[in-house]
Amino acid sequence: MATKNNSQNNLRLDRRETKCSAFLCREKPDANQPVIFNPDFFVERLKHEHPQTFLDLVLSNITRLIDLPGEEFAQLTGELEPKVPSSSGFLRSFNFRKRKEKGLIFGAPLTEEGIAQIYQLIEYLSKNLHVEGLFRVPGHSLRQAALREMLNTAAEIDLETGDFHPNDAATLLKVYLGELPEPLLTHRHYHAHLKIGELTHFDEKGNKTNVPDKERQIEAFQLLFMLLPPTNRSLLKLLLDLLYHTACSQHMNKMSAINLATMFAPHIIWPKNVTASDLQGNIEKLNNGVAFLIRHSQKLFKAPVYIKEYARLFYTGSKSLQANDDLTLSSGSKTGSIAAIIAPSPSPSMRSIAGETSSTGTIKPSENQSYTESCLRELYMQVNSMPESAKKKKLIRQFEKQPDPTFSAETRTPFIKRHWRSRSAGGVIKRKALEGQISAAKENGTLQSLPPCS
Repeated sequence: MATKNNSQNNLRLDRRETKCSAFLCREKPDANQPVIFNPDFFVERLKHEHPQTFLDLVLSNITRLIDLPGEEFAQLTGELEPKVPSSSGFLRSFNFRKRKEKGLIFGAPLTEEGIAQIYQLIEYLSKNLHVEGLFRVPGHSLRQAALREMLNTAAEIDLETGDFHPNDAATLLKVYLGELPEPLLTHRHYHAHLKIGELTHFDEKGNKTNVPDKERQIEAFQLLFMLLPPTNRSLLKLLLDLLYHTACSQHMNKMSAINLATMFAPHIIWPKNVTASDLQGNIEKLNNGVAFLIRHSQKLFKAPVYIKEYARLFYTGSKSLQANDDLTLSSGSKTGSIAAIIAPSPSPSMRSIAGETSSTGTIKPSENQSYTESCLRELYMQVNSMPESAKKKKLIRQFEKQPDPTFSAETRTPFIKRHWRSRSAGGVIKRKALEGQISAAKENGTLQSLPPCS
């Protein structure tokens, strides 16, 4: 008995040490500042105390990664109603009649109380991952009806008594997700999920390949999930964690990540009241996207490193980040430093950190630079960094042909300078030729009068 207690105590100590070692501090601790063990502490604080600043920061980085046209971007921000594939009126009325009897949990909007009830199913299923065909084999209809009624009335449930089978709980979990008024991943994020699935690597000439860019996809999902409502984010984290461990046990339950995605995509990402034919060939993209979420679920609910850096600087006023190049954090090397995430083109808000820090180290927000102007400047920089091509020249010409009175002189400088350079290229060539003639004449001692530069 004593040996057993000692082993349990050692296990607790090991777990405690594991939790503490998960946070690696890159700077020497300051005796005047409290030690924060939650890496996302400042991110959560920024989100709740300065929601608009947080929203602008996340949105600017999402649009850096994926191309969202005006309407799709407005849907993501909530300025427009989401436009998603829809089905016929008959199917909508049929589904409404089928789900008109709403209880406390099933068919009701997502709430913390509902998550608490459904968590009983998730916890029970996490102990029965060995069941073959879990989430694929349906449960018994009568047992499901009884369990549904108990959950709807918030009754105390003991799933360990043997009255219910894991397949009953698994089927009921899918039913609950399917009867939510809106998909768990929300209609507003539907188009963003499709665009993230299209992120691929580029070849040496700047052309897209068919090789998925997993790092950029993970980064984009991290940002997108930060925009989810708190209840959706909480339940999604619980669900993906359950499906991740289910897929890890596929040698027993025969359910791989793609099999699980096929089971759950219609319930968590498909628009409501649609059929497979309404999605116009996007089913495979959606299934692969959910499978990607399952495989990488352990990374998706952490803020990107540059978001953490911005939030930390916003509150601490640290001078350790002086330029955009410093956003390159050391990779998980032998020295034990934090994994590297390089922001190839940080958001306008991120760029303003280094240049707008006062002598006291506090961050001063820019007063005369709007969010739109910053995004346009960033877009021009991205176009300017593209490989030389006809498309690049066309985009540059479009920038130069559309003067914007809201731009400051500093914003217009790159465009004017580039336009002047392109118009006077012939003059530069002439001057170079004349300089060569003059130097040759000096060497030969036969300097003569040359025509003036035009």
